[in-house]
Amino acid sequence: MPAESNFQDVTSSTIRTRTMSQISGGSERPRRWIKRYRTETAASTASVLSTVTAFPLDSVKTRMQTYPYAGALDCVRVTYKSEGIRGFFRGVTAPLASVTLVRTISFSIYQRSKYVYSDWMKKHFGFSPLDHVNRNGAYPTLGTIACFGAAGATAGSGITFIACPFELTKLSAQISVLMANQKNVDPKKQEIALSYHNKGTFKTLANIVKHRGFAGMYTGLNLHLLRDTLGTGIYFATYESSKQLLTTFSGKDAHKNPLAVLAAGALCGIVSWAMIYPIDSVKSIYQRNALMYSKGQKVPVPKIKFFRRDMYRGLGVSMGRSATVNAVFFSVFEFLKKQINSLEEYD
Repeated sequence: MPAESNFQDVTSSTIRTRTMSQISGGSERPRRWIKRYRTETAASTASVLSTVTAFPLDSVKTRMQTYPYAGALDCVRVTYKSEGIRGFFRGVTAPLASVTLVRTISFSIYQRSKYVYSDWMKKHFGFSPLDHVNRNGAYPTLGTIACFGAAGATAGSGITFIACPFELTKLSAQISVLMANQKNVDPKKQEIALSYHNKGTFKTLANIVKHRGFAGMYTGLNLHLLRDTLGTGIYFATYESSKQLLTTFSGKDAHKNPLAVLAAGALCGIVSWAMIYPIDSVKSIYQRNALMYSKGQKVPVPKIKFFRRDMYRGLGVSMGRSATVNAVFFSVFEFLKKQINSLEEYD
């Protein structure tokens, strides 16, 4: 009897062990996949949340760039009166898809690029920016700023070709009502403008192709490339440097200091937009104008003029939107990466 009982205990234990192994084995592959692509997983999830949160501010910013309003409150009042709450979310489908895709690819390129540039600097100058940043009590240097800025510029230039058609579609949807209501416009242009009125994301894209051809999806590409290369370089250099400063001042590790992440995220959005805003304004104006031209017609390109007041219309709204988006984004991004890194590994 004792031998039988012992056999039963061993058998039960074996069954339980195999059952637990099967259960854990079922989750082993997804966990390994998530850990391997933790940057992409965290970036895509954080992008959806941050985009929805701040899209109304983005809509107000675009409207103020392309049409004259007395101010942000006037823009909000007129939009709400003529289009209701829906007007603030007009065109949200395109950025939900594009921003998620673009941010995911952008962060993937950035993460890989900063390691490449850091290794190159260590090999040629004997200084590793990533090793320096990970030291407790370290401060930003020209080397770390250059490394993160170069990696950001690489990411920004890489995503432009994906982002341009989506952003053009979003802009068209956001200002379609304003385009249709323009006065004293050439009848031909007015007819084209009316064709964009209240179209969905995909119908808007089809309309752009109809009037401007497939190349029309890349209207303003040069300006978009310039904006994203400079802007993303400034964006990541500011984020990494300010996060390092704030964590050093607080005496805490970055992963244990969510306020530093939140503040650095808000700051990088504000600084990058303040630096490249006239480029974005010219891009938006040029794209708006081009929407009313047919294929083959030459569209005049406005000049980029820094420190001119009309080039900064909507800057306050844009910086507020960017601060909100990036504070939410980086807080969620860093939190999710921390949670993914803490997942158990299975042999």
